[in-house]
Amino acid sequence: MGAVSIKELMEKVGRIRVLTNRLVDDELSGNYHSTFKGQGVEFDEVRPYEVGDDVRSIDWNVTARTGMPYIKRFSEERELTILFMVDVSGSQSYGSGGRTKAELSAELTALLALTAIRNQDKVGLILFAGSIVKYIPPRKGRDSVMRLVREVLAAGEGAEGPTDISGALRFLNGVQKRKAVVFLVSDFLRSRGAPDDRETYERLVRAAARRHDMICVEVSDPAENALPDVGLVELEDPETGEMTLVDTSSARVRREFAARAAAEKEELKRFFAKSALDTISVSTDRPYVDDVRALFRRRARKR
Repeated sequence: MGAVSIKELMEKVGRIRVLTNRLVDDELSGNYHSTFKGQGVEFDEVRPYEVGDDVRSIDWNVTARTGMPYIKRFSEERELTILFMVDVSGSQSYGSGGRTKAELSAELTALLALTAIRNQDKVGLILFAGSIVKYIPPRKGRDSVMRLVREVLAAGEGAEGPTDISGALRFLNGVQKRKAVVFLVSDFLRSRGAPDDRETYERLVRAAARRHDMICVEVSDPAENALPDVGLVELEDPETGEMTLVDTSSARVRREFAARAAAEKEELKRFFAKSALDTISVSTDRPYVDDVRALFRRRARKR
């Protein structure tokens, strides 16, 4: 993203606060509440036994003390832990239009985190690139949300190395013992310098999805799918710094680039489907709130 001053950073955070506050409406919050299950059940109260009650619910201690049959009642434990795992590697600094992928990731994190806070859930953050950049344990409160946004926007300055999703998932397993709702936010672009192989990465994603309620969020930019015809250009891999001279005036080169980009997207789509992962795809050139609503609706239909 280049050097960003504290003033510029806070202005970006302020804009995202205004934007996402406007987007978090009652419908979105209601859909969120009905979509994500609580962690389990917790004791609510005891009440007198009534004909038809399950005898397995009888509280024998209270029954013995009062001489009358009582049963235990339980309610769903609503409070959730929401963890955002956000890729802040070099490729996230790219944006061909009005915003970068990092800014889109920050906006989406703010929208989902504000919705979670509105439902009294806790939100936390894991930022990663070639290693773990920052970990913020889950907390409640709107101030926590804006800190998450600030960290996502600022993290690109110090993030180094190609994306290591496997390392981030191993870290998740170490710090989050209880089941959580995990949003894995990344462009899922794997550079040749990535430290993990595909088989390991896919195995760890599936293992994390079995342990947690995981949603994979693919963040993209339309210019990543096609090269413009602008003659000879030197392209840099933002994650490794490797430079490559490319003749974009060649129709063959443009076709091969587009075909490779489409094949990578299709491969990622197949992996998500094969692993039965909930996913959402967002792009820097279009609004994302309808994509979030569609995700909530899909999940609600599964329940």
